[in-house]
Amino acid sequence: MKKMTTINFYTLKMVKEASTLYEVPIITSPAEVYQAAKQLLALHEKPEEHFCIFCLNTKNKIVGVHTISIGSLNASIVHPREVFKAAMLNNANGIICLHNHPSGDPEPSKEDIEITRRLVEAGEILGIRVLDHVIIGEQRYLSMKERCLM
Repeated sequence: MKKMTTINFYTLKMVKEASTLYEVPIITSPAEVYQAAKQLLALHEKPEEHFCIFCLNTKNKIVGVHTISIGSLNASIVHPREVFKAAMLNNANGIICLHNHPSGDPEPSKEDIEITRRLVEAGEILGIRVLDHVIIGEQRYLSMKERCLM
């Protein structure tokens, strides 16, 4: 006699937690990402690291904003699975990763560079482009794409 096993059936749904009126620009530069991050997420004011993504449609307009991880003063755990789960739920064509450095200095750590490399690789497999990774400091930002770090 065969042993019976329970199999669960699931439905995956995205629940909108909030919305805000915002004149959504077509994202064409890291400066626009920085301004959107300041207005939508106030990342430059956060006392701990927040890793977020902007989900973009095919015209590079923001269609979703997700906080993937909230960490400590100088670290945040990020896994590609969590990043792309949010992107897929938004039917994103591309994403822009962003996180803050509470120290105010947006220079990337070796961990920042490594996770960006992993996210770019995962995005290539999934067909969701990682367009940039912008690090937000207190008064300035750094684009990893502009620095050729991705």
